Amino acid sequence: MGNNLNENEFSSLKECYHLTQEQIKSYQEDGNIFLKNVASAEEIQTYEPIISDWVFKLNYHDKPIAARDTYGKAFIQVGNLWKKSEAAAKFTLAKRFAKIAADLMGVDGVRIYHDQALFKEPGGGHTPWHQDQIYWPLDTNHTITMWMPLVPIPAEVGTMNFASGSNHLGYVSKQGISDESHKTLGQFIEGRGIPQINYGAMSAGDATFHAGWTMHSAPGNPTDHMRKVMTIIYYADDTRVTEPDSNARRSDLETWLPGCVPGSIAGSPLNPLVYKKS
Repeated sequence: MGNNLNENEFSSLKECYHLTQEQIKSYQEDGNIFLKNVASAEEIQTYEPIISDWVFKLNYHDKPIAARDTYGKAFIQVGNLWKKSEAAAKFTLAKRFAKIAADLMGVDGVRIYHDQALFKEPGGGHTPWHQDQIYWPLDTNHTITMWMPLVPIPAEVGTMNFASGSNHLGYVSKQGISDESHKTLGQFIEGRGIPQINYGAMSAGDATFHAGWTMHSAPGNPTDHMRKVMTIIYYADDTRVTEPDSNARRSDLETWLPGCVPGSIAGSPLNPLVYKKS
């Protein structure tokens, strides 16, 4: 791994971010929350160029946006950057982010499922309605994703759209991110009258957190600037692997939980324990 950083110089990512009981309660009820200044401007200025460099280096798209399918139009997607770069690892494995995840879920410790850069190109398409956890062979409801922009995001791009409270419904549809999922879940949300929220403009270093079952989508990018977002997925320590019931979950088991089998602790070398209450 390259891009070494001085451990002491960036130890601030270990400092705690204080959550109120009201924020924790709100998250547990709604399955999503918006938090200001989770990372400082100085921290973002350090890590954004490193993350961006790896994303552009590993970008697999070889077609213009117009020639891609809906999923391909949505973003450039690169996972497990923390394994490519020691510098990126300091960001992904940061205790500050992990403690927020644990506190919001009300658990004692969390492991990484994986990180994922999601860069939406200028003119990039919308991200269809979906539930993240249809992909994850994890036997728990204690899963959460941090979604952090590395650049300012204007209101017309905004945060994701969240269907608040949908985290309590569990499996609604096994459809992967697609035109189908957008139509099916969109109709479900409208039919149930589930409230939707988009938090609007975000500064670099702000973050949203959402539960694995929370239905969400994202607008397209009508601007001339890349929407650079870094995400980290966490799950409660001691979570076990569930029997994969779809090709998507079988694939995820091989990719993100190598060596783990149904019934075992979900704890491969790719899933380090990043926070535990002392």
